[in-house]
Amino acid sequence: MPADRQPFVPIHAHAAAVAPPRPALPLTRRELLQGSGLLLGQLTLGSTLASLAPSTAWALELKTLSTEEGQVLMAMGRVLYPHKKLPDAVYALLAKDLDAKAAADPASARLLRAGIAHLKEQGFVRGKAGQRLHIVKALEGEAFFNLVRGQCVTSLYDNEMAFAVFGYPGSAWEKGGYISRGFQDLKWLPAPPLEASPPPYFG
Repeated sequence: MPADRQPFVPIHAHAAAVAPPRPALPLTRRELLQGSGLLLGQLTLGSTLASLAPSTAWALELKTLSTEEGQVLMAMGRVLYPHKKLPDAVYALLAKDLDAKAAADPASARLLRAGIAHLKEQGFVRGKAGQRLHIVKALEGEAFFNLVRGQCVTSLYDNEMAFAVFGYPGSAWEKGGYISRGFQDLKWLPAPPLEASPPPYFG
């Protein structure tokens, strides 16, 4: 491999695994012929995640849904929970987790495929931001909408990549708590006077 090229790194190497487990790549030709999808992307150079990840390139395998179906779900996730700071790699986790549900439950697979087909029929794929919002909003309350929105909550926010982007240091109890790990890191407020915030008591 040329020295100026970086290898693809599975997305699970950038983030702690959230159920279901994220399989390793690369894919074999046999697996590709079985109809699985593959989501690929690149982290923005200079971004928070690019500075932490071993490579700016990422790849994620889908077992049941196609690449196009996964991309539609990623785009719908951005409409439901738009975050300019979150890279596509995080929204790909949404597609991955919904793909796992489709693989485990035929009814979920049918629901997802029908919903994706409806989005495409309405012009969602080529639509601009306002059009996409209108199309998704029209689905509010339907089973497909609820399934995708419900999965967004964990897929988009309960992973190490999102933690890094939003500045959340993660669970603290196994690291001794937050007293010495950012308890007073209120960067958006002026520092309080010393008498209002005395040193912590360590016993």
